[in-house]
Amino acid sequence: MGSRTVTGDVTALIASAKDGDERALSSLFTLVYRELRRLAHRQLAGSGGATLGTTDLVHEVYLKLSDANGWGVEGRAHFFSLAARAMRQIVIDHARARHAEKRGGAGLRLVDIDDANPVADPGTDPDSLLRLNDALDRLAADEPRLARLVELRFFAGLEVREIAVLESVSDRTLNRDWRRAKAQLYSALHPEV
Repeated sequence: MGSRTVTGDVTALIASAKDGDERALSSLFTLVYRELRRLAHRQLAGSGGATLGTTDLVHEVYLKLSDANGWGVEGRAHFFSLAARAMRQIVIDHARARHAEKRGGAGLRLVDIDDANPVADPGTDPDSLLRLNDALDRLAADEPRLARLVELRFFAGLEVREIAVLESVSDRTLNRDWRRAKAQLYSALHPEV
C-alpha cells in the first residue's frame, strides 16, 4: 500500500468518522494503529532495555485517541498532532511514575532534544523529562506552533520532512522553527546561562 493511498484513506476515514460513521472510525483506528506501531517500533529499535515497550506505547496512544467523546479531528495533520500529544502525555506520565519510584535526584542528567528520545532511551532521567515538559508547556503558551513541532519531533519521533508534509510547510521553515524551539527550550531549562 503506497503512502498516497494510506494518506487518502486516513483523510477519507476521518471525514466519515466525523460524520458519525462508527465503522469508519473502527477502520481508521485499524489503519492508524499499524502506522503508530511502525512509528513506535522505529523509535524503540535498538533501545534494548527501554522500560516502555512498543506495544504498551501504541496501546496507550490508541486508547487515548479512541476516546470518541465529541470526536472532532479535522484531518490527517490534526490527527497526527493529537497522536504526538498523546505520546507526550504517556511518556511524561511514565516519567512521573519512574520519578515517584526513585524520589531522588542523584545522577540527574540534562535532556538534549537532538540526541535523546524519551521513549527509546531508558536512561533519560524522569526529572529531566518533567522539567522539559514544564518548559514545553510554557513554550506552548507563547509559541504553539513551535511546541507542536517539538512534540512531533521529540515525542512522536517524526522527521522534518514528515512534519513538513503534515503541516504543509517547507523543510527550510521547519528547520528554522526547530532551531528557535531548541533555543527557547534551552533558555527555559538553563536560566543561569
